Amino acid sequence: MKISLIIPAHNEEKYIKNCLKNALQNGAGLSEIIVVNNASTDKTTEVAVSFTGVKVVNEPVKGLTKARQRGLKESDGEIVAFVDADTKMPAGWVEKIHKAFQDNPKLVCFSGRYIYYDISPFAKLMVWIYWHFFAYIAYLITGYMAVGGNFAAKRSALEKIRGFDENISFYGEDTNIARRLSKVGKVTFTTGLYMYTSGRRFKDEGLINVAFKYISNFLSEVFLKKPLTKEYKDVR
Repeated sequence: MKISLIIPAHNEEKYIKNCLKNALQNGAGLSEIIVVNNASTDKTTEVAVSFTGVKVVNEPVKGLTKARQRGLKESDGEIVAFVDADTKMPAGWVEKIHKAFQDNPKLVCFSGRYIYYDISPFAKLMVWIYWHFFAYIAYLITGYMAVGGNFAAKRSALEKIRGFDENISFYGEDTNIARRLSKVGKVTFTTGLYMYTSGRRFKDEGLINVAFKYISNFLSEVFLKKPLTKEYKDVR
């Protein structure tokens, strides 16, 4: 089973190096690693192309969903996995994805939680409680949940729903893809599939403020089938 890894990157020269180091070190089961340079004006591309075994493609129109869609089009894996440029892939991540899809032919999307590696102990505790209680209960009620920087999906299912909604700029895009994929197969969320990532948005905008935006847009996607927040800030 071929698994493609897609990494959207807009002005990520500070983070993309460690992201790729970890992906290459812990992603032995990946068939390809693709960085989508999304209208960057810094050295993102320069850093990415310095890694052997990494393919860099360009999406000149800025937008997270546009970058994800470009990665989908440029990849060839049966399974397409997505992480963000500020993530650090843990050992065993690819193996968990491979096993999940092998064990359940009806599975179309497999996702898990974040572990923020650069926030305070108190904030880490609050996030842990959120994932293991509130988020998981929401998943059990809706039957779907995905985290944009920590999920994998079947190419055939993504193509069936015509991929990502490029009209969505940022907030709610992962819930949107999970909701739509749930119409064609099984979407599984588990706290056992985790991804290390930066808490830079929490630091910049505040934990409560960011949590409110994520939760409100999740609920808006679930009930109104569209995100609530149109604007977002690039935190670099």
